[in-house]
Amino acid sequence: MSENNSTQSLASERAVLVGLATPTQNKEKVNEYLSELAFLVETAGGVAVKRFVQSLSYPNPKTYVGSGKLEEIFQYVKAEEIDMVVFDDELGPSQLRNLERVLECKILDRTNLILDIFAKRAQTAHAKVQVELAQYQYLLPRLTRMWTHLERQRGGIGLRGPGETEIETDRRIIRDKISLLKKRLKEIDKQKATQRKNRGKLVRVALVGYTNVGKSTLMNLLSKSDIFAENKLFATLDTTVRKVVIENLPFLLSDTVGFIRKLPTHLVESFKSTLDEVRESDILIHVVDISHPEFEDQIKTVTQTLTEIGAGDKDMIMVFNKIDAFRFVEKDADDLSPTTRENATLDELKATWMAKENQPCIFISAKTKENYDEFKKLLYDHIQTVHAIRYPYNNFLY
Repeated sequence: MSENNSTQSLASERAVLVGLATPTQNKEKVNEYLSELAFLVETAGGVAVKRFVQSLSYPNPKTYVGSGKLEEIFQYVKAEEIDMVVFDDELGPSQLRNLERVLECKILDRTNLILDIFAKRAQTAHAKVQVELAQYQYLLPRLTRMWTHLERQRGGIGLRGPGETEIETDRRIIRDKISLLKKRLKEIDKQKATQRKNRGKLVRVALVGYTNVGKSTLMNLLSKSDIFAENKLFATLDTTVRKVVIENLPFLLSDTVGFIRKLPTHLVESFKSTLDEVRESDILIHVVDISHPEFEDQIKTVTQTLTEIGAGDKDMIMVFNKIDAFRFVEKDADDLSPTTRENATLDELKATWMAKENQPCIFISAKTKENYDEFKKLLYDHIQTVHAIRYPYNNFLY
């Protein structure tokens, strides 16, 4: 689905957020997720004005939340003239229908919201095809709620078969579009694979990390380029590859889409060729926002995603970025509780992470360039090691 046909613009729209606390996800964790969801809404152009959290053993199969909480949400939506309600988990087709009927406003889930942001961020034909495929795969089982019909791009007369209902026609049109997009994506994937082969035997380095941790800023610094970077989620969607030289050693550096918790499976599947840049790299630079209160959870999300796409065993450098924005809460003198992330100093965090075996890491600020030279030296050493293995007879040059 093209950007013009995606979810309506969220500019100036007011949103209510809804999350569930379950036996495996306490309220504190839910609020962390809802804070991220609020950032997603902001990135899409809206504003989150209220959040609702309910404790349940599992999501209500009909309405996600219980009837009492649903009535509470409805009363607030009606009284405050809320434009949309956004749920932190992916909703099933029947849940979407039931919620729209009860709440009488636009209903989005986390997946739909992320897809909408991706549609707006996609710049190249490749990225647009990937997002369009993911959107159609998401929409297919939800047709009875989303559309009464599709625009008839293939003409009107003769479109519908004998006894075929409108919704069946819509499903057929979408299946045809999905098939066409998959074919187009295969062609693009072949072109991308050829491009990667034509880059020669240069060492390949890929920037990975959670969304909005500063990968593009670091890319700009290393490659002296001007790649779009801002304080919003998924500022970078299209993979960018630059040839970089540190001292006398050339290599290829790629900036990739940021990961996020609960990343829609449709997107992971659609962005296979983009993720190939990560899979086929020699070295990964895992960028972490050390100033984020949940940076350790973000590390786990990235590590898990890398494992899922078959890149979990790559040579990796951990780069803890944004030390200029790091803040900590000092404990009271009589507080004997263990030191936690919230009250650990930067030096304590450095000692903890740098003590890990087989975990080369460095703490920098891409914004102020603090420790940037040390980072370049660490990266140079890793690239030189790979280069020495690849070109054992040319090492006298380095």
